Amino acid sequence: MIQVFTFYLFAVVVVLSALLTITARNPVHSVLWLILAFFNAAGLMLIVGAEFVAMLLVIVYVGAVAVLFLFVVMMLDIDFSEMRTGFTKYLPFGLLIAVALIAEILIATFAWQAGGIVMANRAAPIIAEVPNTEAIGLLLYTRYLYIFEGAGLVLLVAMIGAIVLTHRARGGTKPQNISSQVRRRPQDAVRIVKGQGVGSGVEL
Repeated sequence: MIQVFTFYLFAVVVVLSALLTITARNPVHSVLWLILAFFNAAGLMLIVGAEFVAMLLVIVYVGAVAVLFLFVVMMLDIDFSEMRTGFTKYLPFGLLIAVALIAEILIATFAWQAGGIVMANRAAPIIAEVPNTEAIGLLLYTRYLYIFEGAGLVLLVAMIGAIVLTHRARGGTKPQNISSQVRRRPQDAVRIVKGQGVGSGVEL
């Protein structure tokens, strides 16, 4: 019974946090709701027995959220001093998200101690002798190899598009000319000037 309650709890929070991610006007709030959605999606993966996917969601996606936040800050040209002054404004919202995550972790722990889910009731049953990570690797690199490579190409195109969008020419700057630096000789860069005597200075 507690497993069913945990499943519906995580599922409802995933849907609500995903909706709030795309409807929030503040980018900081959107990132926090997205982190909450990823954590709850990881909880759903644990319930169905895919602990490897759950750890990927936490390590890769939540780790990428920090990069996403930095990327948004760079694109929107947000003043860092203003962000530091507004830390207390976001503190109650961040504490609310943290309390929700802690409560869900405790519920998931109690659900795990209540007993595991029967293998036949899992969404993707696997052989008991095969570890979960090995089973995922066999499927990814055999049956779903082309789909896996296609997903990698999509991510590569998205990365290149993001770089192109953020790369803009800046005026008033002197660009680096690597070829001229390599061709430069020591005699062109250094000039030895001899003075007339001690205290006489140098005439240019």
